[in-house]
Amino acid sequence: MEKKKSLIPFFTKGDVGGLTYMIANNIVNYIIVIATLRGFAWPDEIIFGRVIPGLSIGLMVGGIYYAIMAWKLSRNLQTPNVTALPSGISTPAMFVILFGVISPMHYAIEDPEIEWAAATAACFIGGFVEFLGGFIGPWIKKHLPRAALLGTVAGIGFIWMATQGVFDVFGDPVVGLPILAVAMLGVFAGYLFPKKISPFMVAIVGGIVYALALGRTSFDFSQVGFYFPNPVNTVQTLISGFVYVVPYLTVIVPVEIYNFIETMDNVESANVAGDAFSVREAQFADGICTMISAIFGGVVPNTVWLGHAGLKKTNAGAGYSWISGVVLGLAGVLGLFTVLSDLVPPAVAAITFLWCAVIMVAQAFKECKTKHYAAIAIAMVPSIADYLFTQVEAALATGSMMEGGYGIWSEALESGLKGFQDDVTELLISNGAMWNGVPAVKSGAIIIGILLGSMCVFMIDKKLKSASLIALAGAVMSLFGFIHNAALGFYPTSPFMIGWLIVAVILFVLDFGKGKWFDAPDDFDYV
Repeated sequence: MEKKKSLIPFFTKGDVGGLTYMIANNIVNYIIVIATLRGFAWPDEIIFGRVIPGLSIGLMVGGIYYAIMAWKLSRNLQTPNVTALPSGISTPAMFVILFGVISPMHYAIEDPEIEWAAATAACFIGGFVEFLGGFIGPWIKKHLPRAALLGTVAGIGFIWMATQGVFDVFGDPVVGLPILAVAMLGVFAGYLFPKKISPFMVAIVGGIVYALALGRTSFDFSQVGFYFPNPVNTVQTLISGFVYVVPYLTVIVPVEIYNFIETMDNVESANVAGDAFSVREAQFADGICTMISAIFGGVVPNTVWLGHAGLKKTNAGAGYSWISGVVLGLAGVLGLFTVLSDLVPPAVAAITFLWCAVIMVAQAFKECKTKHYAAIAIAMVPSIADYLFTQVEAALATGSMMEGGYGIWSEALESGLKGFQDDVTELLISNGAMWNGVPAVKSGAIIIGILLGSMCVFMIDKKLKSASLIALAGAVMSLFGFIHNAALGFYPTSPFMIGWLIVAVILFVLDFGKGKWFDAPDDFDYV
């Protein structure tokens, strides 16, 4: 029997567009990672010597593997018309790790070495959750409302990313406002320059040139070199980081569930476009590549991207995937991204913050039914508590240090919450701060958002029994400290557990009354 051979050309003209798509969009994410970590006072030795190389190695392995998947599919189908799955940094998960894990750790610990260790552990755990998605993904996708997942991610995008983007633009308005205006013409209004050049890319490249001309930035090749992290040392550090990352599991696990569901959706989209890739294999690959990235020092996860259908229309093959992977891998290991740190003005990173945030919010509403918009909005709210808590905590820490203290105002309360001492809490509330309930919602904000959003969806869909089960899940999570608590534990007298349990009972009872003494019209519209 004649052995089947792959029919995909080694490189095609269509791969040029794929290369641009993969490399340009990943570089935008690199810029965000570098700018954010520098904002957390991480030294260049950690950022460019560990994080960027580890991230790049994970992307390289992913790009090569997805090309191999395309070659295998081409061989099995005996057709050259196969396009590799686009892949790269998971933008939503990246922001959650940066602002939901690293940011609060930074304000609490203020030790970049420990923060990096915990971040690599978080990344590794996230990769393992992605890997598990190959087994449990279909069940979760079937039972967890999409509005709840997208709403929580949209909340993170809006409160952390969009606000930071706008604030950074006005931090240097001479540079920031023109860059923002040009970028908005492309990403929100759809304008194009000749040869279909996007104003967004013009804003990024032109913004760098503009800032360089004004003397705001400079070229610096002094740090270009060879940065290949020692995985043995990284693994030892990663293991020590597990201790610090445990309180953030309530952030990591939900966003990685969202991540592998997005991978499922994107691979299924490729299947519809004509390339029958294995969803499970792609989820395994995402998880393994993310864990490899963590082992080498990376802190953000990989994922399959949207865009396969568009790349297929341009006749992209497999070449763009492995070549972009190798290019990004070598750029990270050779320290080429160190040049970006001094060359790219904060306003360029700011417009990517704003762009990604708006897309995440818009996607949440676009991909869900109109009647579920309330669930999306409710799921977005808990992230505000996380933001408020972090900002107030940082402000009080600064004041404490100026007075010679070192944060003695903060403590783990008897209820299990991490909060402030009674006198500080009373002072905040009496001076008009929106603080009542903030610490309770901050702890496990993402899960709380999913619970509230899911409960709302099931109520709207007249599935009160399902809503009751969601509330019961909230009670169980409160009991063991996954939500509303500073640390995992056993909290049998938790008022939050009792509250969720009462809601579960009420909804269960009301479900029996449906169509009898408790009902709602099918055409009810709350807007």
